[in-house]
Amino acid sequence: MAELLDEPAPVAAPGAPAADARLPGLLLVAVAVIATCGLIYELIAGTLASYLLGDSVTQFSTIIGAYLFAMGIGSWLSKFLDGPLLKWFIRLEILVGLVGGCMAPLLFLLFEYVTSFRLLLYALVGLTGVLVGLEIPLLMRILEHRFPFKDLVARVFTFDYVGALLASLIFPLVLVPHLGLIRTSLLFGALNLVVASVVLARFAETRPYRRRFAGGIAAALAGLGTLFYFANDLLAHTETLAFQDQVIYSKSTPYQRIVLTRNPRELRLFLNGNLQFSSLDEYRYHEALVHPLMQALPRARRVLVLGGGDGLAVRELLKYKQLQNIRLVDLDPGMTQLFRHSPLLLALNKGALNDPKVQVISADAYRWVRADTARYDAVIVDFPDPSNYSIGKLYSAAFYSALTKRLAAGGRLVVQSTSPYLARQSFWCVAHTLQAAGLHVVPYHLYVPSFGEWGYVLAGPDAQWRGDAGPLPAGLRYVTAGTIHDMLRFPPDMAEVPTEVNQLNNQALVRYFEEDWGPYVH
Repeated sequence: MAELLDEPAPVAAPGAPAADARLPGLLLVAVAVIATCGLIYELIAGTLASYLLGDSVTQFSTIIGAYLFAMGIGSWLSKFLDGPLLKWFIRLEILVGLVGGCMAPLLFLLFEYVTSFRLLLYALVGLTGVLVGLEIPLLMRILEHRFPFKDLVARVFTFDYVGALLASLIFPLVLVPHLGLIRTSLLFGALNLVVASVVLARFAETRPYRRRFAGGIAAALAGLGTLFYFANDLLAHTETLAFQDQVIYSKSTPYQRIVLTRNPRELRLFLNGNLQFSSLDEYRYHEALVHPLMQALPRARRVLVLGGGDGLAVRELLKYKQLQNIRLVDLDPGMTQLFRHSPLLLALNKGALNDPKVQVISADAYRWVRADTARYDAVIVDFPDPSNYSIGKLYSAAFYSALTKRLAAGGRLVVQSTSPYLARQSFWCVAHTLQAAGLHVVPYHLYVPSFGEWGYVLAGPDAQWRGDAGPLPAGLRYVTAGTIHDMLRFPPDMAEVPTEVNQLNNQALVRYFEEDWGPYVH
């Protein structure tokens, strides 16, 4: 960098004003900054689309494609910009700062009000992409008389890619968990405005219009700063609209957006906008997840729970006094810490995650299972629905094969498997994938009012079980020997259908999930 800043200025083109030798280096630094900002806007748009419209590979993929296409249009349009190029560049940075900076606040605020939200989303993405696409070609034209062409291309694109790398690292690790999407959008909008103000102040040819532009930049920065200060209030307002009930807790972790809502009747948990449970009927879901499995294993002593960071499945497991050890592996420590310390949530899960029999591990389940050497009598798999590839791998034949190696002799596992009614292909794909891993499967289902019809697959390497094994603990609110037998029956509209096996190289389940649930997405 020192070489760039200290090298002698090249001879200016005829008619060009004399320039400070440091200014070309300053513009190259600007390339890195605007490249970082541009990729951040792209990531914000993709994340917002997934968050607001469903955590979907399709959403993220189409947003990125549309954004890149718009950047191409912007690059093409740059050839029509004539006249004082620095003046155009400053205007452009002000526009990018305002449009890109306000993108996240606008989308969050208007989500519940705009009928054609996708149209608004893609319009903002397209406009931001066009403006960002104009930046690099315009800067190259500004620098073309200051470097030989081959050096110019090499330096500009080097700084461009360095900025992109920086954005891709800090977005998931720093910005989303610590600032959130709204403040990240506003911060990088302000950075574009800072670039405009530095260029305005350092280049002599900007003097004729410096005062006028400086006032506009100051006003824009003040506006973004005000929105930054009130970002939490804005998010709380939009989430209250989105979730209808009062939002009593919301936090973005490196892995997901956690929101708790409450009304006089119930408490609800949402992850990335998707309902995980209602306190009114979660007992149905968790009793059905845990007790058929445990009834089949009356001598179980060691249990592994994958997912289930709310501790509600563990609460049901602790009703079996013979259990000696329960190990829970959940990716997000923000989730397990919340359900270990909040008095409201401790009342719901009965302090299950703080029980001395329970060991809580924060880790990626896919890697952890492959590295683990312990054996378990029972394994409970309570992951979110397979709405994207990162979760879909946890429903793959490869993962189930690794999980089978963790079963003790006679051990079994159960997998929450989405709705056999609303997502029939997805449900049976899970069952067929478990079979492909060499397991015998027993599918079953029940009705949970908050979700509708919901399904599970119990599986093991030995002969099938039909709900006639050991006793159930006293005091259950839904599961009995009779309801277990009822859960084993599938009417024709939920009966088995042929599907592919979910392999790592095809992720068929994610495709089925999008096809099944697509009509029900907002």
